[in-house]
Amino acid sequence: MSRIRPLSGFPELLPAQRLVEQYVLDVLRETFELHGFVNIETRAVEPMSQLARKGEIDKEIYVLRRLSADPTVSDPDELGLHFDLTVPFARYVLENAGHLAFPFRRYQIQKVWRGERPQEGRYREFTQADIDIVGENALAAHHDVEIPLVMLEALEKLHVAVGLPPVLMRVSNRQLAEGFYRGLGIEEPAAVLQRVDKLEKIGVEAVTQSLAEIGIDGEKAAKIVALARVRTADESFVDQVRALGVEHELLDQGLALLREVVSAARETAPGRLVADLSIARGLDYYTGTVYETQLVGYESMGSISSGGRYDSLASDGKTTYPGVGISLGVSRMLVPLLAKGKLAASRSVPTVVLVAVTDEETRGEAMAVARALRSRGISTEVAPKADKFGKQIRHADRRGIPYVWFGGMAGEVKDIRTGDQAAASADAWTPPADDLTVGIVGAWD
Repeated sequence: MSRIRPLSGFPELLPAQRLVEQYVLDVLRETFELHGFVNIETRAVEPMSQLARKGEIDKEIYVLRRLSADPTVSDPDELGLHFDLTVPFARYVLENAGHLAFPFRRYQIQKVWRGERPQEGRYREFTQADIDIVGENALAAHHDVEIPLVMLEALEKLHVAVGLPPVLMRVSNRQLAEGFYRGLGIEEPAAVLQRVDKLEKIGVEAVTQSLAEIGIDGEKAAKIVALARVRTADESFVDQVRALGVEHELLDQGLALLREVVSAARETAPGRLVADLSIARGLDYYTGTVYETQLVGYESMGSISSGGRYDSLASDGKTTYPGVGISLGVSRMLVPLLAKGKLAASRSVPTVVLVAVTDEETRGEAMAVARALRSRGISTEVAPKADKFGKQIRHADRRGIPYVWFGGMAGEVKDIRTGDQAAASADAWTPPADDLTVGIVGAWD
């Protein structure tokens, strides 16, 4: 049989790596639920008409077709795998609005699929974790402040608990940018935003040239670039923008809201958020505050968490459901770090104890010991084979199990890492707290 070749862009984790991922997901779930977010799950597929409706993403969609379908016949019900969790969430809100209490606070952790070229941190199948707050016809501006702080809290917990690198969230505001452009007399701000969004990738000269291609003269382009280069960790960005001499009501609104976000973050997450007016976000459904987040020291991975305010993503023609949300690319953040050995589990299985089997006639007794240990929350396996004790110990070692139990309910337990062995009762023995669950350790430079 020929060797199986891995499928590029579809990462699969080893058991110990999966334990790290599960730990991270548990921290995210715990944090989101502490802030009142409720979990939902949406289907993997959406109609192509919905997936291709917003932004420049149609080339990334995986399309689903039946093997027996006629490729020459157009299918009005053509389906595609969702490329993010925001579009399906908007549809979910419309379909279930009558059963939801607004503002509706949801978190969602699921796989998504994108047909793009695989590279470090970018995959064709990956896990995202989203939080959103959606209102009915209106949503208070203070939620634009709340959403990034919740995500920063979760990421800070991971930084403290396992040494994950600290993050820096860069925040801007689409009203601010649009108001600035309109103040310059530009009637199509979206085209400018799409070009400014590429500033970090292609540089000032290339952005200036691309602005010229849509009729933006040199003086206006210089001010657009100057705005995009404003970056501060405090509210001083307001004065820097005012110094550019542009006025517009929408600009004033954007400046005021961004000031609130930066001020709140300085109090609750100092050093973790900056105003960065180069952040535009390419998708066209964003209408207000926008966020992008990088791991400090691993900026080459790009943004691991991004999102923003969207005022008209979901509407049934009578009611509009504005929202604000942020997404964390769990796979994008974790898979490169796991591959480099920067994060690891303290052992490869959750099992704490292997109960040795003297012979097959005593397996029932060994299983009784296992039940007693499990009843007190101690993960336990029974040896698969009544072999020599030395071989059973080696089996535990290969599995990454730290303790081996010998005898019945009143037996002995051996720490195979140190060789220490002591009498123990299955009704009372408990391992040290550090061994009771799998720990996550970081190995940073």
